[in-house]
Amino acid sequence: MEIPSVQKTLRIGTRKSKLAIVQAEGIRDKLQKLAPERSFEIQALHTLGDKNKSTALYNFDAKSLWTAELESLLTSGELDVIVHCLKDMPTRLPESCCLAAIPLRDDPRDALIVKAGLPYTSLKALPEGSVVGTSSVRRIAQLRRLYPHLRFANLRGNVETRLAKVDNPESEYSCMVMSAAGLERIGLSHRITQYLGSKDGGILHAVGQGALGLEIRKGDDETLSLLNQLADKRSTLAGLAERALMRALEGGCSVPIGVETEWLDHLQDMLLRMSAMVVSLDGSHSVEDTIEVTVRTGDEANAVGEELAARLVKAGASVILEDINAHRPEKD
Repeated sequence: MEIPSVQKTLRIGTRKSKLAIVQAEGIRDKLQKLAPERSFEIQALHTLGDKNKSTALYNFDAKSLWTAELESLLTSGELDVIVHCLKDMPTRLPESCCLAAIPLRDDPRDALIVKAGLPYTSLKALPEGSVVGTSSVRRIAQLRRLYPHLRFANLRGNVETRLAKVDNPESEYSCMVMSAAGLERIGLSHRITQYLGSKDGGILHAVGQGALGLEIRKGDDETLSLLNQLADKRSTLAGLAERALMRALEGGCSVPIGVETEWLDHLQDMLLRMSAMVVSLDGSHSVEDTIEVTVRTGDEANAVGEELAARLVKAGASVILEDINAHRPEKD
């Protein structure tokens, strides 16, 4: 009688925060249903971005704050897949790694969370001089453009840490802004005061926000085949288009590039509307454009992102980005 071969445990890497672990557990549970005969193990560790929680994101030079340590373990064979927030993944991965799959995307919008006990229900309603907690230059730049009466202060840490800082009666913060999906995934959607998409709060979200990216070693076809079963076609194509835009503009998490993608058809037309904006840090200068095109393949998605980036550059985005890189804000 032939003895069946035992498949090795698939090791899933992630950051050591509640949100990251919840996201990894969700992927593990889906994989367990696809391959009930296999075992899956989550390994979490602190990355550079987790270890330094005081420095504002725009003062880091690296574009791989949340990924480098995990990718080192992936390359060495100590991990088999990394579960990232897609927005945290550099658009250029190490030669030894590749993006295997993008599962169904959650709400990509930003969200406003007002300090517990304050009566305000929107950014517009906040009194002049109210302090918004965030260290995202994308959020700061867009919000300064729309709400010049507000002030901004660096706010770092995991979701729970940031909430505690904002809710502290002694803190300067009136509110904070973060990813809606992050709050929803850990059961804190009730703290969302206002959603901040272009149709409500007026700002465009980060590239890849609301989506997860599953990264593997290049050439690991077995893991690729398994993870491909989790991929969502539209989430993948939109994510690839957004990442191509970012890559073409040579941006990272410290550059104020906002984007919004929307599928306009109901069935098989695959018509994608993609909007993007680059804003100066003080909110005084901005460039934006929108493109609508049929997208069915990864190559077409990349081409859309590159075309929109080219339009933005032609309209003056490169001048804004060069000025930002030349005049980085001082540390808070």
